[in-house]
Amino acid sequence: MKTHTEYHTIDYQGKSAFVLVPWEEFKRVRPILEGDKSRATGIPQAVVEAHVLRDVPIIRAWREHIGITQGELAARMGVSQAAVAKLEKPDAKPRGATLKKVAEALGISPAQLEV
Repeated sequence: MKTHTEYHTIDYQGKSAFVLVPWEEFKRVRPILEGDKSRATGIPQAVVEAHVLRDVPIIRAWREHIGITQGELAARMGVSQAAVAKLEKPDAKPRGATLKKVAEALGISPAQLEV
């Protein structure tokens, strides 16, 4: 989703208990929430939300979650920062070998890049 969405939180006994989400957004997220894929591969909720709700490319979502810059990821991979920027474009389609290299540099498994 490209536009900002207001979420409404419902508190119970002083703690956030529920969040109201627009129906169209819920339909986009539901398969991931219900599937075992994200739990089985250990994808943090923050990464899933960034990728699914805010349309952040998965490599960028992971990189930002880990807290490194494109330059730092590039150094870990042995490529240029521009190469990482290309991998993080929404329409990028990295090869399997490239995804394996990215995963290794991020300290995750290649399966964790498949949301």
